[in-house]
Amino acid sequence: MQVSNPKGLPENAYRPLKEGEKYIPFIPAEKVIPEVTPRSIFWGIVMAVLFTFACAYSGLKAGQVFEAAIPIAILAVGLGKMYSRENTILENVIIQSIGAGSGVVVAGAIFTLPALFMLNLNPGFFTIFIAAFLGGVLGILFLIPLRRYFVADQHGILPFPEATATTEILVSGESAGSQSKTLIISMIVGGVLDFLAETMRFWGVHFNWTMLGTPFKTFTAKTKMLFKMETTSFFIGLGYIVGLRYAFVIVAGSFLAWFVFVPFFGYAQSLAGNGAATMTANAIFGQYVRPIGIGAIAIAGLLGIIKNFNVIVSSFSIGFKQMFGHHEEHEKIRTDKDISMKTIITLLGVAIISTFIFYYFLTGSLGYGFLTLIITFVITFLFTTVAARAIAIVGSNPVSGMTLVTLIIGSVILVKAGLHGDKGMAVALVMGSVVCTALSVAGGFITDLKIGYWLGATPYNQERFKFLGILIAAATVGAAIYLINATLGFTLPNGQPNPAMPAPQANVMKSIILTLMDPNANIPWILYGIGGIVALLMDILGVPALAFALGMYLPQELNTPLLVGGFLAWLLGRSSDNEEIAKKRVQKGTLIASGLLAGSALFGILGAALRIIPGGTMNGEKINFLQKLWYMLGVAGEEGHHAYLLSSNHNTATLIGLAIMIVVSAWLYRSSLKVEEE
Repeated sequence: MQVSNPKGLPENAYRPLKEGEKYIPFIPAEKVIPEVTPRSIFWGIVMAVLFTFACAYSGLKAGQVFEAAIPIAILAVGLGKMYSRENTILENVIIQSIGAGSGVVVAGAIFTLPALFMLNLNPGFFTIFIAAFLGGVLGILFLIPLRRYFVADQHGILPFPEATATTEILVSGESAGSQSKTLIISMIVGGVLDFLAETMRFWGVHFNWTMLGTPFKTFTAKTKMLFKMETTSFFIGLGYIVGLRYAFVIVAGSFLAWFVFVPFFGYAQSLAGNGAATMTANAIFGQYVRPIGIGAIAIAGLLGIIKNFNVIVSSFSIGFKQMFGHHEEHEKIRTDKDISMKTIITLLGVAIISTFIFYYFLTGSLGYGFLTLIITFVITFLFTTVAARAIAIVGSNPVSGMTLVTLIIGSVILVKAGLHGDKGMAVALVMGSVVCTALSVAGGFITDLKIGYWLGATPYNQERFKFLGILIAAATVGAAIYLINATLGFTLPNGQPNPAMPAPQANVMKSIILTLMDPNANIPWILYGIGGIVALLMDILGVPALAFALGMYLPQELNTPLLVGGFLAWLLGRSSDNEEIAKKRVQKGTLIASGLLAGSALFGILGAALRIIPGGTMNGEKINFLQKLWYMLGVAGEEGHHAYLLSSNHNTATLIGLAIMIVVSAWLYRSSLKVEEE
């Protein structure tokens, strides 16, 4: 179907080409304009650092790594207006390409590496950094030979939804410039409000219905049913981006956990007379219901692989043909110039040697190091095409399911070879991280290359500087994981997941690796099985099983506020009979929501940093800078147990937070509603 585009792309940008027809990009091959410049490299690095921190916080807190490409593109256009010579569109492509390394590296790292901390294996910073960087390098090198097939040969056949949206923003430079102002304002609003609430504790954000009076307290004590909601800007933005349908599915999973399973286990144990009737709803959820969520997530991930089996097989075929088949000579034009195959093979050799050395030091054995290397390269090679094709078709990468398969296959092979226990778990998780990052980067990079194809960027430049983006993102995500673990932690003293930073995917990987590597571990197989059955039933009913499973696993207070943002998106989509106006309002809301989400995440990282910066001594004891700020404000008590600044009463302080959440929601809706037909 032909798609008209009033903003400047050629008429045949989105449709298949007729016989003999060529696509001429927005900037033709014969036209040379600034592309790789000091400013494009500098701002690309800045974006990579900022959005790596933001994506890491978001993914570890809510299990969702938001798409960074669109906010980066908007900011790239807006920042260019600070200069006497505005950025060219190809400079903005380089900024976006370097910066977008953030989200894809984060997705690979946080799915597995936090599990090392949860298992008390305590990896060094360089272990995290090297695993993320090597995985990213492999993803780039395996993807480059596939570039021409996906972006040129399949032109107009594969839709590339995320690449389409980002390209439109870069082409419509003027509107994107004004959008950058909106994005920055919303980042400041979300960041400052959540910083004052969660870090400085001006008001409360952890609402539950027992705060509404004695009847609710009595009802919860008798039934174990409890409604909770975190009232932060972060979840308003996340819910808006997720949308009402997926928000509803996630919350439905949460309600099944808290309003069915928690009361059931509470009642069953009270009948057994073992004293469990005195357990709180939170304790029952942690001990009995969360494992059900783990089982559901695991089966949902495997279902994703099974349902896409035909796509996977065809993708393998494409991958072999493109990498090892005969290639026709192409014109040596700027817009079709890749890193040479000779260079790719050389770099791949260096990557193989580097990965082997890394695994050798990790395992302490040449044999185990070589075996782990073989597993990594075979699986990465096989699944790279799957990741790229999934992104090109639906805009989402089934990387969690592929990582789960990698972890299971790799662990079984390593155990058979005699590598198990703590070392076996560490090696399997690091290997899983390398593979996961490679597949995540490959999927994200094909989006960058398609954007460049439409706009006329030089692939050679995008490919070279993608390595820089991956390097910066790998170092930053290592720092982010270390910082978050040192300040908030992924587990509580009793070994239970920390509700403040639940890291759901990593917790699932931890549970899987314990099952595979430690035969003496106390594995709740029945609870895992119940979760697997729930996931199967949801899939049969046509409900997105992974989203439902995440809802069952994550703390309820992190799920319920998603409905608020999702409902706002739904309302704006129906706010006008004119479909074009309604669409523009939704887009404006998406911009504000992205800002709230990114700003809150960045200020959340700032709050974590304040917890480790020394603040001197107080009463003869060392304190951190955040404690010093609390003392300066006159807030009494130890860290984490002090009074709220706006109210000494916890319930009142939290109701203030609820009111602020309502105001922010109204602001997002009213600001988006002002958009009229241009």
